Amino acid sequence: MAEGVGNDAGVPAYAALALQVTVDAVNRCPDAAAARARIEASLDRIAKQVAASRQFIGPHLKLVVLPEYFLTGYPMGESAGDWRRRACIDPQGPEYERLGRIAQESGVYLSGNLYETDPNFPELYFQTSFVLDDAGNPILRYRRLISMYGPTPHDVLDRYLDVYGADSLFPVADTPLGRLAAVASEEILFPEVSRALALKGAELLCHSSSEVASPALTPKNAAKLARAYENHVYVVSANTAGVSGIDLPGRSVDGGSKVVDHLGRVLAEAAAGESMAAWADVRIDALREHRRRPGMFNVLTRQRLGLFANAYRDDAVHPANTLLDADGGTIAPERAHFGEVQRTVIRALMERGVI
Repeated sequence: MAEGVGNDAGVPAYAALALQVTVDAVNRCPDAAAARARIEASLDRIAKQVAASRQFIGPHLKLVVLPEYFLTGYPMGESAGDWRRRACIDPQGPEYERLGRIAQESGVYLSGNLYETDPNFPELYFQTSFVLDDAGNPILRYRRLISMYGPTPHDVLDRYLDVYGADSLFPVADTPLGRLAAVASEEILFPEVSRALALKGAELLCHSSSEVASPALTPKNAAKLARAYENHVYVVSANTAGVSGIDLPGRSVDGGSKVVDHLGRVLAEAAAGESMAAWADVRIDALREHRRRPGMFNVLTRQRLGLFANAYRDDAVHPANTLLDADGGTIAPERAHFGEVQRTVIRALMERGVI
């Protein structure tokens, strides 16, 4: 957690932007070198878009959130080893250095989501949401905990906790912009993730996503409003402006980036295409006042979580450590592994009469 201003210090209003950019996928690149060149080109483009957005909005723009896997797209059947070589970022590597310069040169806190390697788990990669401060320093690293087809810390939980400790699972950074946290993609659908962060003090969730955009109310968009209201947090949710370089129709995941306030109100929303339209003022002091005021409306303080402890026991649904072998070593997963684990969970829930 970054050193910040403390719980009771005032936070002046500032603007936050969910920057909607196109993802140039690396899946079809002929080799890792070509993929890295495409990543570098994406960084060049995004650097210009961040700088231009701040120039247009003004110096009160202090936070920019980028979409999910904004440098690479997502794996589509590649082995874990191939995806690490072509698409995964070293936490100490040049891509993070470049992102740091983007944040520093524009004077903004920068959040986004990408795939990382980890020297402690060389067979795996983790989908990671990050926050860099306005000097370019990394202040938050959140590894996605719930994923369908990618490894997560939960899949190697015992070893992960040995290496990083329990505080690494739900990090919150105390900053001059308030207490920031991150939620990755479809994790917005799982209320426990946002609730755990709120209970650690989070006041604003940086939500990097790549999701179906529709004029109808989608599950993710309903969830953003619910997570914001039930936890009294801001949600700054950046969607992609389409994904190019794959067979899926490129505009399937395009539009709807938004800023939601702590009362579940959409303050700004982008239409389709690359856009900086989803920006709005964030008022952390108003959020804190709301959280500290007694009344029925203050739902965060009315939680009786002890009632649900048994329902949330460790083995209730999805098991941990499915990528650790009998000796505690890490298993490099094939894509089929994740589907088989889910089928096992479904069978167990059917046997217990849950579903």
